[in-house]
Amino acid sequence: MSFIDVMKDKARADRKRIVLPETSDKRTLIAASHIIEQRIADIILVGKKEKILDGAGWLELELDGATIVDPEEFDRFEEYANTLYELRKSKGMTPEKAHEILIEDPLTFGVMMVKCNDADGMVAGACHATADTLRPALQILKTAPGVKLVSGFFVLDVHNPIYGEEGTLLFADCGLNQDPTADELADIAESSSRSFKQLIGAKPVIAMLSHSTKGSAKHPLVDKMVEATRIAKERYPHLCLDGELQADAALVPSVAKTKSPGSEVGGKANVLIFPNLDCGNIGYKLVQRLGGAEAYGPMLQGIAKPVNDLSRGCSWEDIVGVVAMTAVQAQLV
Repeated sequence: MSFIDVMKDKARADRKRIVLPETSDKRTLIAASHIIEQRIADIILVGKKEKILDGAGWLELELDGATIVDPEEFDRFEEYANTLYELRKSKGMTPEKAHEILIEDPLTFGVMMVKCNDADGMVAGACHATADTLRPALQILKTAPGVKLVSGFFVLDVHNPIYGEEGTLLFADCGLNQDPTADELADIAESSSRSFKQLIGAKPVIAMLSHSTKGSAKHPLVDKMVEATRIAKERYPHLCLDGELQADAALVPSVAKTKSPGSEVGGKANVLIFPNLDCGNIGYKLVQRLGGAEAYGPMLQGIAKPVNDLSRGCSWEDIVGVVAMTAVQAQLV
């Protein structure tokens, strides 16, 4: 069974309420129809009911079972507006501005549904930039207890059981932090270990990646990964983690024997921590496009409640997958 099929089964076992605010995008409506049909989650759609149902009719979709919420007619709108005002008044929010934002910005309204326990998670980003999805999530939900940094990850299903956890790996950070410090990379490694265990259920084996293995090259970029490894081992001694490692030393047992003998991670890694966003983003796309892997994400980790971003190039199938993963995250909050 593929990784995403496992996620769908887990989501069905304890269905959660996931809000999809981008109802003007046909991919959202198509995905919602399939999610409802497959009983993956209880779907909440934000927008004008007539417009949403007209769109569904034009696409020949069934949306029976979806909850459609029009912010202007929502019976808890004033409560939401007051909560948003109280949360943001120190930043210049006014009651009038709170009303305006909740009517005009469906993403903020969706995050407020999660904040006020009317939804268990939100998925957006099909037609919005990452910043538009992340900003209200951080302003309203904030970070989870004990978390310093929100980061992004992808789950890659490479269809080859010799790599990762029977072909499944987690790549981070591939979508958010552009040039994390050594300290931040250590925190990304810890967050990624928790995400891997939550979603995949196996022991995380974490490689701090570099173009160098155990001092084979000298460069400030190498030094950063060496320092990140040191900090992570000191701060999170329970982690199975090593670095700096080249990708082949992290993934291929025969290479690890030569390049990193004695490493508890070498040749066994299932969580790959990249030095910066360039490496992470390029890396996952190469594995996806040239290697034929299924890529699920970008997922966000470190927010108090599940909110996940989509690529603007996503398909409706991608939305279904991210909703299933978001529902599984919500089961564990």
